[in-house]
Formats: sequence, C-alpha cells, structure tokens
Amino acid sequence: MRRAHQSNGSQYSRDAVEEENEQMVEGLKTKITALKSLSIDIGQEVRSQNGLLREMDGDFDSVGGILSSAMGRLGKLSKAGHNRYIFYLLLFSFFVFFVIYLILKFR
Repeated sequence: MRRAHQSNGSQYSRDAVEEENEQMVEGLKTKITALKSLSIDIGQEVRSQNGLLREMDGDFDSVGGILSSAMGRLGKLSKAGHNRYIFYLLLFSFFVFFVIYLILKFR
C-alpha cells in the first residue's frame, strides 16, 4: 500500500515520467503516421505495377499468337518442297553480312 502523504521528490519524478511518456506517445504517433503514409504509397505502387504486368501479359500473348502463326506458315513452306527459297534466303543473309563486314572493315 502507498503512504498517504508523499514527498515533493517523488511527485517531481512522477511528473517527469508522465512528461516523458507523453513525449514518447507523440513520437509514436508521428512514426505511425509516417508508416501509414508509406504503406499507402506502397499499395498504390503495387496496384500500378500489377496493371503494367497485366498489360505486358496481354502483349506477350498476342506476340505468342503471331509467332505461332508465323511458325505454322514456315512449317508449311518447308513441307511444300520449296527448298530453293531457303537456299536463296541463306545466300541473301551471307551477302548482307559480307557487305556489313566490308563496310566496317574499310571505315
């Protein structure tokens, strides 16, 4: 049990502790406000990034469709027996690389 009468020193220390607690509470409020603002900003950034990822996913799907149709046409071309077209394409590629080589060599 506490004594009925207290000395001035204990009252002063109690007031000092109360004041220190109030300062700590204010500091915590400031930190909580900063954390709340930061978490809101992070949430907005995550939503924005998710939107960009969904757009990229759609773009990749469409490019995948284009590539699969091109591969199908290339497969049909190779099955059709037009091997001379592949030979011409190969010769053209070598010619282009040779021209690029000459340009870079004599610069």
